[in-house]
Amino acid sequence: MKRYRYNKIKEIVQSKAIETQEELAAALLEEGIEVTQATVSRDIKELMLIKIPTGDGHYRYALSPEENVVLSRSRINRLFQDSLIKVDHSLNQIVLHTIPGSAQSVAFSIDHAKWSELIGTLAGDDTILLIARTEADVPIILERIQDLMKD
Repeated sequence: MKRYRYNKIKEIVQSKAIETQEELAAALLEEGIEVTQATVSRDIKELMLIKIPTGDGHYRYALSPEENVVLSRSRINRLFQDSLIKVDHSLNQIVLHTIPGSAQSVAFSIDHAKWSELIGTLAGDDTILLIARTEADVPIILERIQDLMKD
């Protein structure tokens, strides 16, 4: 449901001038998705939406055009430090446990890092499954994760 909601939010902000969280919640409701203001606020943060001027003195939500700035090393470090609770592994699989609601943001940052040792990620609400190409790649990935969790 969260991924579907995220896709709808992206569609909405690209097709309509949404200025407030309340307007976004109303647009989602028109799509049959009922959300609280807290959920909309968290979604905006996790989707890294920005506000851009509309030209008439108002602002609207938009997708960030500068992904590299959004995914800076310091931001990724903070995300891992604030979100990761536990890391476990078996064979070529690594499981990351996060605080509730953070798994997709962490998985997004890993996906966009394009680690060659990873086949892919699968994220739920508070758990991420990483699949390494080989068992030998697991220590490399674990070291990267540990490195991202350091100050």
